[in-house]
Amino acid sequence: MKKIVLLVVLVTLCQGFFLFAQNTGNRFDESNYYYFNFTIEKVYIHRLGYVVMYRTGANRITTTYIPHEWFNTIGGKGEVVGLSSGQEWPSMIVYFKDGEFSHVRLRLRRDRLHESWGVVPLTAKIDDEFLNAINEIKLEF
Repeated sequence: MKKIVLLVVLVTLCQGFFLFAQNTGNRFDESNYYYFNFTIEKVYIHRLGYVVMYRTGANRITTTYIPHEWFNTIGGKGEVVGLSSGQEWPSMIVYFKDGEFSHVRLRLRRDRLHESWGVVPLTAKIDDEFLNAINEIKLEF
């Protein structure tokens, strides 16, 4: 009789464990985030932010404007990852959460003399582009 009671308790505990394991998420749950990865052709430094020229899926080069304010706070809309010298080319990864823009990660060369870096001339009239991009990144795919 003791063996039967012990077996029933053990089976009940195992069922409870498996039900608990099913209710808690596992590492294969679908995420609310998705991303797009773009190859950067050139990054220009401007007093209001970065002008990023990148390749689209159709292998066309287009431009987006990313304000410096996105990079000023931890957990902000922007992050810069410094790449050391090597084979890796600069890239831009744009993250979306539930279909809305979340943040952007620029993987740029630390060496500002690298051919992927440039400087916007002071006479360029692109201030409005940065003001229009203050909350949302404008992308072409």
